Amino acid sequence: MLRAHPAVLKDLVEQYETLRALHAEKGSPAVRQRMEDVAYTLCVSTGTRDVDAALIAARHGLPGARPEDDSALASG
Repeated sequence: MLRAHPAVLKDLVEQYETLRALHAEKGSPAVRQRMEDVAYTLCVSTGTRDVDAALIAARHGLPGARPEDDSALASG
């Protein structure tokens, strides 16, 4: 399987987290749509079907990630 570059994964994770915070505050349709688009891209980039699994996989693909790092589980 092809793997996304760590810089791309980092950017996608940061975008998703920012959009999730904006959605919690404003909940506009545009923010929700962008969040869904980024979630889809994360899933495709990590070979997963669920955004939570995609976040975990993306974080494991970042430099310095440890196999036992499950920090994404607490962020949801």
